[in-house]
Amino acid sequence: MSVATLHGRDLLSMADLSAAELRDLLDLAIDLKAKKLNPRCEKILGLLFTKASTRTRVSFSAAMYQIGGQVLDLNVNVTQVSRGEPVEDTARVLDRYLDVLAIRTYEQQELETFARYAKIPVINALTDLEHPCQVLADLQTIKEEFGQLSGLTLAYVGDGNNMANSLMLGCALSGVNVRVAAPAGFESNAGILEQAKAIAGDRTEVTLTQDALAAVQGAQIVYTDVWASMGQEDLADSRIPVFLPYQVNEDLMSKADSKAIVLHCLPAHRGEEITDGVIEGNQSRVWDEAENRLHAQKALLVSVLGVE
Repeated sequence: MSVATLHGRDLLSMADLSAAELRDLLDLAIDLKAKKLNPRCEKILGLLFTKASTRTRVSFSAAMYQIGGQVLDLNVNVTQVSRGEPVEDTARVLDRYLDVLAIRTYEQQELETFARYAKIPVINALTDLEHPCQVLADLQTIKEEFGQLSGLTLAYVGDGNNMANSLMLGCALSGVNVRVAAPAGFESNAGILEQAKAIAGDRTEVTLTQDALAAVQGAQIVYTDVWASMGQEDLADSRIPVFLPYQVNEDLMSKADSKAIVLHCLPAHRGEEITDGVIEGNQSRVWDEAENRLHAQKALLVSVLGVE
């Protein structure tokens, strides 16, 4: 079992991975899910979460416990972080106590500062810019469904948020064509779009459009997310009229490939970005995708910790 590919490394962005490293991580996640491997460790994972979490918190915790490690849930409200301790100081202290740290926060810059001052691996468990751990699970789900990644087409429909950003990078690395359909003014990060296009080269399509129907046409994977991310809840109602043409509903799905699957990173606002019929329909792989957060993150922990 080769698990040391990322030993000691941070994962702050999907772009921190090479195509080969991503492929190895996904293969490891699939093997771990099938219980072909039984890595064990006595390491400690810290969870420093500023944002609310269900899947990320529970899947990281369960993954660490299942490989024999321990988890410290570092609620910011009961640490000195809530009283304004500098990120640099917190990072250098946690580095002395922990073996790996997963951070879920708002600013990507805060995450990068932690990584600069901590020698242990630092994992992006979500920022406003990216959500790489979710994309690992997404790509695992797609590979399990179709037996491959290269040559498939994923259409992301909705807000050009952190999910869209990481999906562009992850798809470019894995050879999946990706089309992001978002309303004007809600496009994905321009810098990440160019980064994804550079990774993809001439081999893989990375496009940004305002036309949801064109994005979904013939796609094998249709993906969506909430229209207002965490911290934007006060804007949710005002966004509904803008985003209604981007709802993943039965009519939109009829334009996709006949064997297309639907993914959603959850939580879902049924009746807004996705209809109840689609998320509960036979094309939905949302619950497999949610389960795979456990296996993908276990693979990531095993890899960055160099567990045998």
